[in-house]
Formats: sequence, structure tokens, C-alpha cells
Amino acid sequence: MLKKRIIPCLDIKEGRTVKGVNFVDIRDAGDPVGLARKYVEQRADELVFLDITATIEKRKTFIELVGRIAAEINLPFTVGGGISTIDDAALLISAGADKVSINTSAFQNPDLITGIAKRFGSQCVTVAIDTRFNGMDWMVYINAGNTPTSLSAVEWAKRAERQGAGEILLTSMNADGTKSGFSIDVTKEVSKSVSIPVIASGGAGTMEHFREVFTKTTCSAALAASIFHYGEIPVPGLKEYLSGKGINVRR
Repeated sequence: MLKKRIIPCLDIKEGRTVKGVNFVDIRDAGDPVGLARKYVEQRADELVFLDITATIEKRKTFIELVGRIAAEINLPFTVGGGISTIDDAALLISAGADKVSINTSAFQNPDLITGIAKRFGSQCVTVAIDTRFNGMDWMVYINAGNTPTSLSAVEWAKRAERQGAGEILLTSMNADGTKSGFSIDVTKEVSKSVSIPVIASGGAGTMEHFREVFTKTTCSAALAASIFHYGEIPVPGLKEYLSGKGINVRR
């Protein structure tokens, strides 16, 4: 049985780590390089770097900062933000990323998923899906959560897998930053609709929330930001708790 992964996320704006609630009310969370070092020491399973304004500002992600972080860590490292071509992905991988996360560009041009997967392997392609419940279904949003689409999260996850995605990073916009718990229903539906790993994101506030998402869904990993950045839940303590609850995690 594969071990469940615990993944801190560095949301980057203007070179700093930030965190918001429901994709707004952004506040500073610290130096990304220092935080990356902390997560190596705490034995996190992976690290995700998302340049959250690259797409809406129509620019590429911070290559130099990616390289500085990569030089400090020995964890699998996923980088996203402003990736719109295969060459963009190649630059980030050459800077030290192990995987690239694509969101708006993948939705607008699904062949980009296929192109990156053919060049670097599906294991290098994470498709990020931002989703919001509209009262009837969980729908996909793009452009940093600002633009609604007509596709459901489940539909898009299935297509992304067919296009060559190796992993789905599923963020509930309803739960993001609220610390009220992961959105179990959409995480469960998306996880069972695809055969590739799904990372649950949005809403983590307690250790129990992680236990819940791992026991009530088949997601492979759970991602969080502020609770790790501000020291509310240390990664080692979370892993010890989950292990004590019978959940298979790396120690």
C-alpha cells in the first residue's frame, strides 16, 4: 500500500510566501527559501511552489527563486505559475523542479499536458484544478480562480488524465484558507474518477482533517500552507498522529 504524502505549499507573490482565504485577503507568510529549509528538516514528503499571480499578470514564474529553493532541498519539488509552453516547463525543470503544475494553460490548451508528458514523462506533469461548488456541482475555475468555466472538476480531471497528466492537485476554493476541513465530497469524487494520484488541497486546519481526508477518500496526498508556515501543526507531529490512527505515512 502506497504511503500517504504530506505536502507543504509555498504560494508565492512578489518573491514572498503568502496565504489568503478563498483566494483573497492575501497576507505575508515568510521567506520561501527559509520555509523550504524548514520543511526539509521536518521531513515533509514533497514541496509545492505556486506563483499565484504569474498567470493573471501574464508573466513567467520566478526562475531564479525556483533555483535558489531547489539548491536548498532534497525533496520532490513541484513548481507552477505562468507555464504556457513546453519550453517554460523545460526551464523550470532545468532550474531544479521535479514536476511542473499547470492550471489555466492546461485547461485552455489540453495538448500542452500531452506535450510536456511526451517530453519529460507523465510523472512530471501535475494538473492543478481549482474548483468551487455552485449549488449543484463542483465547477472548474481558471485564471487564479477568477474565471468560471462550464466543466465540472470530475470531467476535467478525467480529460487531464487522458491527455497525459500524472497527478491532479485539487483545490477547493470554498474551503481554501478557512481551516474548516478539506472538501471531502469533491475530493472523493475526483479521486475515484481517475487512476492517477490526487492531492487534496484547501481547508486543512487540524490534524483530524488530514485523518478524515485520508480515510474518507482515496486521495494520495494532502497539501496545506498556513498551518505549516505559521507552526500551528508541525509536519513531524502530524505524521506521528496519522500513524497512530493507522494511516500509512512516511516517518
